[in-house]
Amino acid sequence: MDKLKEMTEKFPTRYWNDSCSVKELTYAIERGATGATTNPVIVKQVLENELDTYRGYIEGLVKEMPTATEDEIAWTVIEKMAVDGAKLLEPVFEPDNCKGRISIQTNSKYYRNADKLLEQSVYFNTLAPNIQVKAPATAAGIKAFEEMTYHGVNVNATVSFTYTQAMAIGEAIERGLKRREAEGKDVINMGPVCTIMIGRLDDWLKRVVERDNIAVDPRALEFAGIACTKKAYKEYSEKGYRTRLLTAAYRSPLHWTQFIGGDMVLTIPYKYQVRFNNSDFEVKRTIDDEVDPYYIEQLMKLPDFVKAYEEMEVAEFDAYGPVNITLDQFTDGYDGLVKIIRKFMLKY
Repeated sequence: MDKLKEMTEKFPTRYWNDSCSVKELTYAIERGATGATTNPVIVKQVLENELDTYRGYIEGLVKEMPTATEDEIAWTVIEKMAVDGAKLLEPVFEPDNCKGRISIQTNSKYYRNADKLLEQSVYFNTLAPNIQVKAPATAAGIKAFEEMTYHGVNVNATVSFTYTQAMAIGEAIERGLKRREAEGKDVINMGPVCTIMIGRLDDWLKRVVERDNIAVDPRALEFAGIACTKKAYKEYSEKGYRTRLLTAAYRSPLHWTQFIGGDMVLTIPYKYQVRFNNSDFEVKRTIDDEVDPYYIEQLMKLPDFVKAYEEMEVAEFDAYGPVNITLDQFTDGYDGLVKIIRKFMLKY
């Protein structure tokens, strides 16, 4: 049996495909996956790798929308990919159980505007019953999460890397859920998630070590994102938050093996799914295993890890290194997608 399928059958741990590629999602669903995600970089990569699948569709849009801007056509393509993925996942859709959902991401350029994030998320929520809406965990995003939840949008908080962000996200969504409950609105069928991009925190701290010439045990740097996620998972459970944690940005098998058994979502890129399924790793519960205190001690030498693990105010989120880098990459990915669309438009 595939290792990931074995995990989903033995434990409440769900796994999603970290792409909206139909080919990759089909592979994942056959092996126990119950969700998928998109972002501007992913959509651009899918178009680059599977352009023949979408060529006719894009050409048709260009002809049917003669006065449309590049952005309007690009967002139409993004929405189509999300809806296509949603249809594939409908058979396993369980509204309150983080199963059968696909995430579509709000415009990265709205990261400072809670009202824009809310407006776009409410619209995305109409695309399919199993849509999950991603928005960044910036200061504006934290404000938006409460309002999105209150309006019945299933949140996937993204551009999130830390325990401190995860706690602010969980609190904001909980406020939104309680407001809905107070007005007698449905919360039973909602399944919000909080992403922690574990590998991107590790990447950032490795850059910090080089930049600031700090000596730490390099093994500790592989556990920064894991430590933040395990701490958040424990506190979410203690506080009874209804948001589930979701891990993303995989860099090694540790980012899978350290979370097995948790009531959470693992969003795994296709290449890692293949590696894990073909591995000889034992599928056993590890979510409760604590990170070696020695590694935590080593990581606490880094002020940016202290912010991630212990103390960072919401007002500081926008200036945090991984937030800046990831927003840049998402914006660049979107601009690259628009370039692909522009080439089609210039033919007509």
